[in-house]
Amino acid sequence: MKRWLTIGFFLFCAGGEAQVLGGRSVFNFLRLSHTPQLTALGGINISQPSADIGMAFNNPALFTPSMHGQADAVFNDFYGGIKVFHLSVGYHHPKLNTNFIGGLNFFNYGSTTETDAGGNILGRFRPVDWVMQLGASRSYLEKWTYGATVKFISSNYGAYRSNGIATDVSVLFRDTTKLFSASFLVKNLGVQLKRYGNEREELPFDLQAGITKRLARAPFSFSVTAQRLHQYNLQYNDTAFNNENGYRNAPSKFSLGKITDHLVLGVTIHVHERVELQAGYNFLRRRELNPGNGGNGLNGFSAGLSVFPGKLAIRYARSYYQPGSAVNQVGLNLPLNQYFGLGKFGDRAGW
Repeated sequence: MKRWLTIGFFLFCAGGEAQVLGGRSVFNFLRLSHTPQLTALGGINISQPSADIGMAFNNPALFTPSMHGQADAVFNDFYGGIKVFHLSVGYHHPKLNTNFIGGLNFFNYGSTTETDAGGNILGRFRPVDWVMQLGASRSYLEKWTYGATVKFISSNYGAYRSNGIATDVSVLFRDTTKLFSASFLVKNLGVQLKRYGNEREELPFDLQAGITKRLARAPFSFSVTAQRLHQYNLQYNDTAFNNENGYRNAPSKFSLGKITDHLVLGVTIHVHERVELQAGYNFLRRRELNPGNGGNGLNGFSAGLSVFPGKLAIRYARSYYQPGSAVNQVGLNLPLNQYFGLGKFGDRAGW
Protein backbone atom coordinates (compact mmCIF):
# COMPACT_ATOMS: atom_id res chain seq x y z
CA MET A 1 0.00 0.00 0.00
CA LYS A 2 2.91 2.36 0.73
CA ARG A 3 4.01 1.94 -2.87
CA TRP A 4 0.65 3.17 -4.17
CA LEU A 5 0.58 6.09 -1.77
CA THR A 6 4.02 7.11 -3.02
CA ILE A 7 2.86 6.88 -6.63
CA GLY A 8 -0.22 8.93 -5.77
CA PHE A 9 1.93 11.63 -4.18
CA PHE A 10 4.08 12.02 -7.29
CA LEU A 11 1.00 12.08 -9.52
CA PHE A 12 -0.45 14.83 -7.36
CA CYS A 13 2.76 16.84 -7.70
CA ALA A 14 2.76 16.31 -11.46
CA GLY A 15 -0.85 17.46 -11.60
CA GLY A 16 0.10 20.69 -9.88
CA GLU A 17 2.23 21.53 -12.92
CA ALA A 18 -0.64 20.79 -15.33
CA GLN A 19 -3.18 23.36 -14.21
CA VAL A 20 -5.36 24.36 -17.14
CA LEU A 21 -8.79 25.91 -16.96
CA GLY A 22 -11.68 24.55 -18.99
CA GLY A 23 -11.40 25.59 -22.64
CA ARG A 24 -7.60 25.98 -22.42
CA SER A 25 -6.79 22.32 -23.01
CA VAL A 26 -6.99 19.89 -25.90
CA PHE A 27 -9.25 16.81 -26.18
CA ASN A 28 -11.93 18.31 -23.94
CA PHE A 29 -14.39 15.64 -25.07
CA LEU A 30 -12.65 13.50 -22.42
CA ARG A 31 -14.61 15.48 -19.82
CA LEU A 32 -18.02 14.37 -21.16
CA SER A 33 -19.98 11.70 -19.33
CA HIS A 34 -20.24 8.53 -21.41
CA THR A 35 -22.80 6.45 -19.50
CA PRO A 36 -26.37 7.28 -18.32
CA GLN A 37 -25.87 6.55 -14.62
CA LEU A 38 -22.83 8.83 -14.48
CA THR A 39 -24.68 11.54 -16.43
CA ALA A 40 -27.70 11.31 -14.11
CA LEU A 41 -25.49 11.75 -11.03
CA GLY A 42 -24.23 15.12 -12.26
CA GLY A 43 -21.68 13.97 -14.83
CA ILE A 44 -18.92 13.34 -12.27
CA ASN A 45 -19.04 10.55 -9.69
CA ILE A 46 -16.24 8.15 -8.71
CA SER A 47 -17.56 6.49 -5.54
CA GLN A 48 -21.07 5.16 -6.29
CA PRO A 49 -21.09 1.33 -5.91
CA SER A 50 -22.92 -0.15 -8.86
CA ALA A 51 -23.27 -3.20 -11.08
CA ASP A 52 -22.89 -0.83 -14.07
CA ILE A 53 -19.62 -1.45 -15.92
CA GLY A 54 -19.95 2.04 -17.40
CA MET A 55 -19.09 3.48 -13.99
CA ALA A 56 -15.95 1.32 -13.94
CA PHE A 57 -14.99 2.65 -17.38
CA ASN A 58 -14.79 6.07 -15.71
CA ASN A 59 -13.09 4.80 -12.53
CA PRO A 60 -11.34 1.40 -12.90
CA ALA A 61 -11.28 0.88 -9.13
CA LEU A 62 -15.09 0.48 -9.25
CA PHE A 63 -14.77 -2.73 -11.30
CA THR A 64 -15.82 -5.85 -9.39
CA PRO A 65 -15.59 -9.54 -10.39
CA SER A 66 -19.41 -9.58 -10.66
CA MET A 67 -19.06 -7.45 -13.81
CA HIS A 68 -17.23 -10.29 -15.57
CA GLY A 69 -18.53 -10.67 -19.13
CA GLN A 70 -20.69 -7.55 -18.95
CA ALA A 71 -20.93 -5.20 -21.94
CA ASP A 72 -22.18 -1.62 -21.95
CA ALA A 73 -23.56 0.08 -25.08
CA VAL A 74 -24.66 3.74 -24.94
CA PHE A 75 -26.06 6.20 -27.47
CA ASN A 76 -26.22 9.96 -26.94
CA ASP A 77 -27.88 12.36 -29.39
CA PHE A 78 -26.06 15.56 -28.47
CA TYR A 79 -26.67 19.14 -29.61
CA GLY A 80 -26.13 20.14 -33.24
CA GLY A 81 -26.69 16.63 -34.55
CA ILE A 82 -23.60 15.28 -32.78
CA LYS A 83 -23.81 11.52 -32.26
CA VAL A 84 -21.91 9.95 -29.38
CA PHE A 85 -21.39 6.19 -29.05
CA HIS A 86 -19.88 4.22 -26.18
CA LEU A 87 -19.01 0.54 -25.93
CA SER A 88 -17.16 -1.27 -23.14
CA VAL A 89 -16.73 -4.84 -21.92
CA GLY A 90 -15.24 -6.34 -18.75
CA TYR A 91 -13.36 -9.53 -17.92
CA HIS A 92 -12.21 -11.02 -14.61
CA HIS A 93 -9.17 -13.31 -14.70
CA PRO A 94 -9.45 -15.59 -11.63
CA LYS A 95 -5.87 -16.89 -11.75
CA LEU A 96 -4.43 -13.38 -11.88
CA ASN A 97 -7.12 -12.09 -9.53
CA THR A 98 -7.32 -9.07 -11.81
CA ASN A 99 -10.21 -7.28 -13.51
CA PHE A 100 -9.85 -5.95 -17.05
CA ILE A 101 -12.03 -3.45 -18.88
CA GLY A 102 -11.71 -2.13 -22.41
CA GLY A 103 -13.83 0.20 -24.46
CA LEU A 104 -14.32 3.00 -26.94
CA ASN A 105 -15.94 6.44 -26.96
CA PHE A 106 -16.70 7.77 -30.45
CA PHE A 107 -17.90 11.30 -31.31
CA ASN A 108 -19.36 11.84 -34.80
CA TYR A 109 -19.91 15.53 -35.63
CA GLY A 110 -21.56 14.88 -39.00
CA SER A 111 -20.62 16.54 -42.27
CA THR A 112 -19.49 20.17 -42.36
CA THR A 113 -18.28 22.64 -44.98
CA GLU A 114 -14.53 23.11 -45.42
CA THR A 115 -13.37 26.63 -46.32
CA ASP A 116 -10.08 28.47 -46.67
CA ALA A 117 -9.03 31.62 -44.78
CA GLY A 118 -10.97 33.76 -47.28
CA GLY A 119 -14.21 31.85 -46.78
CA ASN A 120 -14.06 30.03 -50.13
CA ILE A 121 -15.69 26.61 -50.03
CA LEU A 122 -13.25 23.79 -50.65
CA GLY A 123 -15.59 20.89 -50.04
CA ARG A 124 -16.91 18.96 -47.06
CA PHE A 125 -15.36 16.82 -44.33
CA ARG A 126 -16.52 14.74 -41.38
CA PRO A 127 -14.81 15.64 -38.07
CA VAL A 128 -14.57 12.87 -35.46
CA ASP A 129 -13.05 12.34 -32.02
CA TRP A 130 -12.48 9.03 -30.32
CA VAL A 131 -10.72 7.50 -27.36
CA MET A 132 -9.89 3.83 -26.86
CA GLN A 133 -8.86 2.62 -23.44
CA LEU A 134 -7.83 -0.46 -21.51
CA GLY A 135 -7.95 -0.65 -17.73
CA ALA A 136 -7.23 -3.09 -14.93
CA SER A 137 -7.96 -3.26 -11.22
CA ARG A 138 -7.14 -5.47 -8.25
CA SER A 139 -8.35 -5.73 -4.68
CA TYR A 140 -6.10 -5.13 -1.68
CA LEU A 141 -7.05 -6.66 1.68
CA GLU A 142 -10.82 -6.62 2.17
CA LYS A 143 -11.86 -3.03 1.64
CA TRP A 144 -9.44 -1.55 -0.91
CA THR A 145 -9.32 -1.65 -4.70
CA TYR A 146 -6.82 0.09 -6.95
CA GLY A 147 -6.86 0.44 -10.71
CA ALA A 148 -5.37 2.16 -13.73
CA THR A 149 -6.39 2.90 -17.30
CA VAL A 150 -4.37 3.66 -20.43
CA LYS A 151 -6.03 5.73 -23.18
CA PHE A 152 -5.19 6.42 -26.80
CA ILE A 153 -6.88 9.62 -27.97
CA SER A 154 -7.47 10.75 -31.56
CA SER A 155 -9.01 13.80 -33.26
CA ASN A 156 -9.57 14.23 -36.99
CA TYR A 157 -10.83 17.62 -38.22
CA GLY A 158 -10.08 17.41 -41.91
CA ALA A 159 -6.58 18.77 -42.50
CA TYR A 160 -6.06 19.17 -38.74
CA ARG A 161 -5.30 15.97 -36.86
CA SER A 162 -3.98 15.21 -33.42
CA ASN A 163 -3.55 12.31 -31.06
CA GLY A 164 -2.33 11.67 -27.55
CA ILE A 165 -1.94 9.18 -24.76
CA ALA A 166 -3.15 9.44 -21.17
CA THR A 167 -3.71 7.41 -18.03
CA ASP A 168 -6.12 7.36 -15.10
CA VAL A 169 -5.08 6.01 -11.69
CA SER A 170 -7.54 5.44 -8.85
CA VAL A 171 -8.03 3.88 -5.44
CA LEU A 172 -11.32 2.94 -3.77
CA PHE A 173 -12.18 2.23 -0.13
CA ARG A 174 -15.47 0.41 0.41
CA ASP A 175 -16.97 -0.72 3.71
CA THR A 176 -20.04 -2.83 2.90
CA THR A 177 -21.06 -3.16 6.56
CA LYS A 178 -21.26 0.61 6.98
CA LEU A 179 -22.59 1.17 3.42
CA PHE A 180 -19.83 3.69 2.78
CA SER A 181 -17.35 4.15 -0.04
CA ALA A 182 -14.71 6.75 -0.92
CA SER A 183 -12.44 7.11 -3.92
CA PHE A 184 -9.62 9.25 -5.30
CA LEU A 185 -8.96 9.51 -9.04
CA VAL A 186 -6.10 11.02 -11.04
CA LYS A 187 -7.60 11.60 -14.48
CA ASN A 188 -6.16 12.34 -17.94
CA LEU A 189 -2.51 12.45 -16.95
CA GLY A 190 -0.80 12.39 -20.33
CA VAL A 191 0.63 14.18 -23.32
CA GLN A 192 -0.35 15.27 -26.82
CA LEU A 193 1.73 13.21 -29.25
CA LYS A 194 0.76 14.68 -32.62
CA ARG A 195 -0.10 18.38 -32.57
CA TYR A 196 -2.76 20.24 -34.55
CA GLY A 197 -0.19 22.93 -35.30
CA ASN A 198 3.18 24.01 -33.96
CA GLU A 199 2.18 24.37 -30.31
CA ARG A 200 1.81 21.45 -27.92
CA GLU A 201 -1.34 21.73 -25.76
CA GLU A 202 -2.20 20.36 -22.33
CA LEU A 203 -4.72 17.57 -21.71
CA PRO A 204 -7.77 18.19 -19.45
CA PHE A 205 -6.04 16.89 -16.33
CA ASP A 206 -8.20 16.42 -13.24
CA LEU A 207 -7.92 15.34 -9.61
CA GLN A 208 -11.18 14.04 -8.17
CA ALA A 209 -12.25 12.77 -4.75
CA GLY A 210 -15.66 11.49 -3.76
CA ILE A 211 -17.69 9.75 -1.07
CA THR A 212 -20.97 7.85 -1.15
CA LYS A 213 -23.13 6.84 1.81
CA ARG A 214 -26.21 4.64 1.61
CA LEU A 215 -28.72 4.92 4.42
CA ALA A 216 -29.30 1.70 6.35
CA ARG A 217 -33.02 2.22 6.94
CA ALA A 218 -34.04 4.22 3.88
CA PRO A 219 -33.63 3.55 0.14
CA PHE A 220 -31.24 6.44 -0.52
CA SER A 221 -27.58 6.78 -1.44
CA PHE A 222 -25.95 10.22 -1.33
CA SER A 223 -22.75 11.19 -3.11
CA VAL A 224 -20.46 14.22 -2.96
CA THR A 225 -17.68 14.49 -5.53
CA ALA A 226 -15.02 17.19 -5.74
CA GLN A 227 -13.40 17.89 -9.12
CA ARG A 228 -10.24 19.77 -10.21
CA LEU A 229 -8.72 19.70 -6.75
CA HIS A 230 -5.40 20.93 -8.15
CA GLN A 231 -7.03 24.32 -8.90
CA TYR A 232 -8.63 26.65 -6.39
CA ASN A 233 -10.28 29.18 -8.70
CA LEU A 234 -12.20 27.59 -11.59
CA GLN A 235 -13.93 30.78 -12.66
CA TYR A 236 -13.06 32.17 -16.08
CA ASN A 237 -13.13 35.95 -15.63
CA ASP A 238 -13.08 38.05 -18.84
CA THR A 239 -13.55 41.52 -17.35
CA ALA A 240 -13.93 43.27 -20.72
CA PHE A 241 -16.69 40.87 -21.80
CA ASN A 242 -18.41 41.08 -18.41
CA ASN A 243 -18.38 44.88 -18.38
CA GLU A 244 -19.68 45.07 -21.94
CA ASN A 245 -22.58 42.71 -21.21
CA GLY A 246 -23.39 43.90 -17.71
CA TYR A 247 -22.20 40.75 -15.93
CA ARG A 248 -20.53 40.76 -12.54
CA ASN A 249 -16.81 40.10 -12.43
CA ALA A 250 -15.67 37.15 -10.33
CA PRO A 251 -14.37 38.20 -6.90
CA SER A 252 -10.59 38.09 -6.60
CA LYS A 253 -10.62 37.09 -2.92
CA PHE A 254 -12.08 34.08 -1.14
CA SER A 255 -15.71 33.31 -1.90
CA LEU A 256 -18.06 30.42 -1.17
CA GLY A 257 -18.74 30.09 -4.89
CA LYS A 258 -15.12 29.19 -5.57
CA ILE A 259 -15.49 26.28 -3.15
CA THR A 260 -18.86 25.01 -4.39
CA ASP A 261 -17.68 25.18 -8.02
CA HIS A 262 -15.68 22.04 -7.27
CA LEU A 263 -18.67 20.04 -6.01
CA VAL A 264 -21.06 17.67 -7.75
CA LEU A 265 -23.96 16.22 -5.75
CA GLY A 266 -25.75 12.98 -6.53
CA VAL A 267 -28.54 10.89 -5.06
CA THR A 268 -29.77 7.40 -5.92
CA ILE A 269 -33.22 6.19 -4.86
CA HIS A 270 -33.38 2.40 -4.67
CA VAL A 271 -37.10 2.14 -5.41
CA HIS A 272 -37.09 -1.61 -5.95
CA GLU A 273 -34.56 -4.33 -6.64
CA ARG A 274 -35.40 -3.79 -10.33
CA VAL A 275 -35.81 0.00 -10.37
CA GLU A 276 -33.49 2.87 -9.42
CA LEU A 277 -33.79 6.63 -9.81
CA GLN A 278 -30.83 9.02 -9.94
CA ALA A 279 -30.48 12.79 -9.75
CA GLY A 280 -27.52 15.14 -9.71
CA TYR A 281 -26.47 18.76 -9.49
CA ASN A 282 -23.24 20.17 -10.94
CA PHE A 283 -22.36 23.56 -9.42
CA LEU A 284 -19.71 24.48 -11.99
CA ARG A 285 -21.91 23.64 -14.97
CA ARG A 286 -24.70 25.71 -13.45
CA ARG A 287 -22.52 28.78 -13.03
CA GLU A 288 -20.85 28.53 -16.43
CA LEU A 289 -24.14 28.14 -18.32
CA ASN A 290 -26.02 30.84 -16.42
CA PRO A 291 -24.01 34.08 -16.88
CA GLY A 292 -25.67 37.11 -15.35
CA ASN A 293 -29.41 36.59 -15.17
CA GLY A 294 -29.58 34.49 -18.33
CA GLY A 295 -29.64 30.77 -18.84
CA ASN A 296 -31.97 27.91 -18.09
CA GLY A 297 -33.44 27.37 -14.64
CA LEU A 298 -32.56 23.67 -14.92
CA ASN A 299 -28.96 24.11 -16.04
CA GLY A 300 -26.69 21.99 -13.87
CA PHE A 301 -29.43 19.51 -12.99
CA SER A 302 -29.67 15.96 -14.29
CA ALA A 303 -31.82 12.90 -13.65
CA GLY A 304 -32.02 9.28 -14.70
CA LEU A 305 -33.80 5.96 -14.46
CA SER A 306 -32.42 2.42 -14.33
CA VAL A 307 -34.58 -0.68 -14.74
CA PHE A 308 -33.44 -4.30 -14.55
CA PRO A 309 -35.69 -6.67 -16.54
CA GLY A 310 -34.21 -10.13 -16.16
CA LYS A 311 -30.47 -10.17 -16.78
CA LEU A 312 -30.44 -6.83 -18.59
CA ALA A 313 -30.05 -3.29 -17.29
CA ILE A 314 -31.64 -0.45 -19.25
CA ARG A 315 -30.52 3.03 -18.27
CA TYR A 316 -31.69 6.51 -19.27
CA ALA A 317 -30.43 9.97 -18.32
CA ARG A 318 -31.43 13.53 -19.10
CA SER A 319 -29.22 16.56 -18.42
CA TYR A 320 -29.75 20.27 -19.05
CA TYR A 321 -27.35 22.63 -20.80
CA GLN A 322 -29.48 25.37 -22.42
CA PRO A 323 -33.02 26.86 -22.33
CA GLY A 324 -35.80 24.75 -23.77
CA SER A 325 -33.77 21.62 -24.49
CA ALA A 326 -31.88 18.80 -22.82
CA VAL A 327 -29.50 15.99 -23.72
CA ASN A 328 -30.87 12.45 -23.59
CA GLN A 329 -28.73 9.36 -23.14
CA VAL A 330 -29.77 5.70 -23.39
CA GLY A 331 -27.67 2.71 -22.40
CA LEU A 332 -27.88 -1.06 -22.14
CA ASN A 333 -25.89 -3.41 -19.87
CA LEU A 334 -25.75 -6.97 -21.21
CA PRO A 335 -24.04 -9.99 -19.54
CA LEU A 336 -22.44 -11.44 -22.66
CA ASN A 337 -21.13 -14.56 -20.94
CA GLN A 338 -24.69 -15.49 -19.94
CA TYR A 339 -26.02 -15.14 -23.49
CA PHE A 340 -23.12 -16.18 -25.72
CA GLY A 341 -20.90 -19.17 -24.98
CA LEU A 342 -17.47 -19.77 -26.49
CA GLY A 343 -17.36 -23.54 -26.09
CA LYS A 344 -14.17 -25.17 -24.84
CA PHE A 345 -12.17 -22.02 -25.48
CA GLY A 346 -14.56 -20.10 -23.25
CA ASP A 347 -14.18 -22.69 -20.50
CA ARG A 348 -10.39 -22.43 -20.63
CA ALA A 349 -10.52 -18.63 -20.67
CA GLY A 350 -12.89 -18.48 -17.71
CA TRP A 351 -15.71 -17.01 -19.80
